[in-house]
This record gives sequence, structure tokens and C-alpha cells, in this order.
Amino acid sequence: MLTLSFSSIKNSKAPLTHIERDLEMRPEFFDRSTDLLIKAENVHLEGDLFYDEPYVIGNFHVTADLVVPSSRSLAPVKYHEDFRFTENYSETTPTKQELDDNSDPIVKVEDDKIDLQTAVEDNILLHIPVTILTPEEEENDIYPEGQDWEVISESDFEEGKKNQINPAFAKLKDMFKDQDKNNDK
Repeated sequence: MLTLSFSSIKNSKAPLTHIERDLEMRPEFFDRSTDLLIKAENVHLEGDLFYDEPYVIGNFHVTADLVVPSSRSLAPVKYHEDFRFTENYSETTPTKQELDDNSDPIVKVEDDKIDLQTAVEDNILLHIPVTILTPEEEENDIYPEGQDWEVISESDFEEGKKNQINPAFAKLKDMFKDQDKNNDK
């Protein structure tokens, strides 16, 4: 587990505290992400932390090789993450005003420990796209189907709606068949 001391960074004479580490994901991380993630390897964290009263501010860069379930078929998909995130760490519980005024998250530090492991794990999950497809699903526009059901694309659905006749109007059309024949004469 990767933790840093808030007070060490706060009291450091150096302007920046640099960190560069390969991380192993904890079993509890996989337990809480079972529907979102199959595997995470080669997780690398690089970043700098500095004190800017009243916060220790951390700017981080994370890369990771993941295997995630396809959003269509749940088949495993290899996905490489490469993202940056910033967090502010505080010794006190942030006020609502502080949270509203700050665009970056403010995390209250417990026992003088900045928990970077959890921050990285949370951000890995946050950066998984909502839609992720296998190469075959992407290339061939493959959708899952079963007995008496199938998933269709949004464009196919919209096209079907355009061509669909409202059943109420279809009945009305049948009511006036005789009248249309009389008008044709």
C-alpha cells in the first residue's frame, strides 16, 4: 500500500516531493470492481506533491494495462489507460464552500497519511470508458442476441421508429377503405 506523510511534505525544504512507482493492485480493489475490471497490470504512478497552505497538492500521471469486460458482450477487452489527475489533501474536513470553490477533489488525511494507493485505484476505475468494445464488435458492428431478442444500434432503432405505423392509425385507415373506393369512382 502506497502512503505518504502529510507533515513530511508540508515541512519539507524541497519545493516538490517527486514520486515514481510501479503499483500492485490490492485484492480488495478487485473485490470492489468485479463488474468493471478483470485484470490490472503494469500500473505505474508518477507525480509531484507540494504544500500550498492549507493543502498538500498532488499532480499525478498514471499508466496501466487493463482487461475490462466489453460493454456489449462482456467479453474480455485489453485496454491501456494513460491519464492525469490532481487531488488536494487537507488535515481538516473541507467545508462545503471549499468543496464548491475548488475544481479538484479535497481529501481529508487520516493519521497524517496520504493514501495514494486508493487514489490511483479509484481513478483507474473512473477512467474506464462507458463504452468499450472488442475489436470484432467495433469492426463488424456486432451486437448480442438470443432467442427472440436482439440488441440493435441506436440508428437502427430510430430508423425502425420512422417506418413503424402507429397501430391506432392503422385501424383508422382500415375503417375508411370503403370510403376511399367510393371517392375513386
